[in-house]
Amino acid sequence: MSTGLQNTFEVLKTTSNEAATRVLLPALDSPHRRIRQEALQAVLTRRALVGHREVLRRLDSLEPRDRQIVQEHHARLGPAIRDALLSEERPLRTNACQAMVWFREYDLIPVLLKVLEESSDSAAALAAGTLTQLVHLLDEERCTPAVSESRRDPQLIVRYVVHALEQAAERFANHKRREVVESLILLAGRESAALRNILRSPYHPAFLVLIDILSKSPHPAVIGLLLSFLDDGKAPSGAISVAGKRTDLEFVQSLLRKVGRKPSAAVAANLRRMESLAWVRCGSAVFAQLDDMAQHAAVQTVMASGMGRADAFATIEYLLLYGKTGGRRAAAEALDEFHGADANALALKALQDPDPRVQAHILLQLRRRGVPGALPRLVGMLDSPHAVIRSAARKTLAEFTFQRFLAAFDMLDDEVRRSTGMLVKKVDPLTIPLLQTELQSPVRTRRLRGLAIVRAIDAAESLETALLGLAKDEESVVRAETAAILASCRSAACHAALCELLDDRSPLVREAAEETFQRQTASPWLEPTPIRSFDPSDAP
Repeated sequence: MSTGLQNTFEVLKTTSNEAATRVLLPALDSPHRRIRQEALQAVLTRRALVGHREVLRRLDSLEPRDRQIVQEHHARLGPAIRDALLSEERPLRTNACQAMVWFREYDLIPVLLKVLEESSDSAAALAAGTLTQLVHLLDEERCTPAVSESRRDPQLIVRYVVHALEQAAERFANHKRREVVESLILLAGRESAALRNILRSPYHPAFLVLIDILSKSPHPAVIGLLLSFLDDGKAPSGAISVAGKRTDLEFVQSLLRKVGRKPSAAVAANLRRMESLAWVRCGSAVFAQLDDMAQHAAVQTVMASGMGRADAFATIEYLLLYGKTGGRRAAAEALDEFHGADANALALKALQDPDPRVQAHILLQLRRRGVPGALPRLVGMLDSPHAVIRSAARKTLAEFTFQRFLAAFDMLDDEVRRSTGMLVKKVDPLTIPLLQTELQSPVRTRRLRGLAIVRAIDAAESLETALLGLAKDEESVVRAETAAILASCRSAACHAALCELLDDRSPLVREAAEETFQRQTASPWLEPTPIRSFDPSDAP
């Protein structure tokens, strides 16, 4: 471009003479690209509304470099866009809507809402579509501030736009545009006065539209808004009702993530308001698509809800029999709240579950259910290779303690002493150490009772060191009882102790030792083994 022409454009850019704009406008359509671009830049630099309006009129036909120039100066186009939105000229209005989205002119959303309410159907539809695009862009900026193209705080803009949308939603009867309600849901939180007012007013013109959107929209913001009401102690019944009726997987998974391993007090209170959960009735169509954690949360949700007990039991039954590991564990624990023949039968089935934790949860319930043969089952589980099962069995047999057995021992006959004592030895890990304390008691009657217990529960080998000490007890009756028990010990040390008792000064002791040797005639001694003291880790 010649220096003279370039100087001309510089003058046209800066002069205060309004006639400059009229000179520049024809140049916007020049067949020469450089002239056209210089004219465009000059028009955008000037603050003449008529010039900016002409730029908007040509917006849809601009070349890439032209669009770049417009982008660089778009901050001055706001008044022209506002004017064009209210224009009756359809192409100009269309370009203005395009410019709003392109430049993210959120400040003009109230003007857009006015067009939506007061214009013809075609203009209202264009405004509604533009509103939807802008609101999605604003939501994106709010969630990811790094994408914001302006220096303004997205949260401030959101509050400004939400206020305009709330007013438009209250005037829903005037425009009946679903997009207004959708936009409000997308940006507003549960504290929005307009949303709460609509949800509490079934006869509000926007009520049915709002409920429909909350019921069907898969948008994360809509699902998030609906679930946020679960944290509200005064949540509108409309929101709680919708939350109980949705069956889509996206919502169900979001709900279960919110519930987690245990619902908060507020969430639990709102779940109790749900008399049904529609997704539960879908059965395998939903449950099969849930992972371990989600199935666990599903059990927590069902148990916290206000749904009927029969429906809740059906869910627990399904997950206990066919769920993933997490679901089966939670269902087994929840089964404790159900009673009757069906629940008992399900508990017995669950005892065959391959997961030890599922079995453990059922074992803790077994005796309370009054299931026939529960005690033998529990006793058998004491020998399980899984620590969690052994622990559960011991917990449910907690009354079988050595202390209680010791207190009742003298009142029991020999058969009960043995059967109960063997069970106590398995259940109570303190049996052997406490029995050792009895054997070392300074009270003779306690030592004698301890020896009787050793014989009753076959604990001689575990208490060999204590028995060797009692073989030298000062009381002859204690030495005699010890001699009778040493027959159960097969170590060389015990054999030597028994031989010494054959020469004991007490006839009673010598007689007991001789009888012991006679009983061992048909049972040869094993290879000598070292004497070992009791180790608590040896306890069952």
